[in-house]
Amino acid sequence: MDKIDFKRELKHLYQPSAKAFSLVEVPEMQFLMVDGHGDPNTAQSYIEAVEGLYGVAYPLKFMSKKELGRDYTVPPLEGLWWADEVESFSSARDKSRWDWTMMIMLPDWIDQEMFEAGVAQAGEKKDLPALPLLRLESYHEGLSAQILYFGPYDGEGPTIAKMHHEFMPANQCEPRGKHHEIYLSDPRRTAPEKLKTVIRQPVRKIG
Repeated sequence: MDKIDFKRELKHLYQPSAKAFSLVEVPEMQFLMVDGHGDPNTAQSYIEAVEGLYGVAYPLKFMSKKELGRDYTVPPLEGLWWADEVESFSSARDKSRWDWTMMIMLPDWIDQEMFEAGVAQAGEKKDLPALPLLRLESYHEGLSAQILYFGPYDGEGPTIAKMHHEFMPANQCEPRGKHHEIYLSDPRRTAPEKLKTVIRQPVRKIG
């Protein structure tokens, strides 16, 4: 049985250049999602959200392999982040004001019935408070600016500011929608300076 690695299949989305910003067309994709608010370093709801996502993502993977004969590597954790001002991400970095949607991409053959079965199975194995908040939803970003960032999460500010204030104007773009990050490294096992994160921002053409 072949095992799909979506980071390889969708290399242009999950392994962009770290040397320069680029524009990419992101197709509609399906995600396991959960919403929340507050500092991801201190909010209990954030910890519970991530535990809930992984608690369901792996049962769905094994269900897909057993019932459908389709195996895949669970994709990395992703997050949509937003606040009233972009400075909350770039210069101020006031995480207490952040809203977020944490999510994990799922293959399009995972349907609502399988999702509900995966949630039920996860709940039988472990007490996961975020389970009732999880949902299966399609998300279409379309045209987006992105770059691969190396370093600690708290050091992202200058890169985000450069994306918004230099790259976008130079390419006749303006931001729309929510700031998007894809976490390619496990922060529990990776030194902060070696963390790899895809930083992405949906944009629209202007002029």
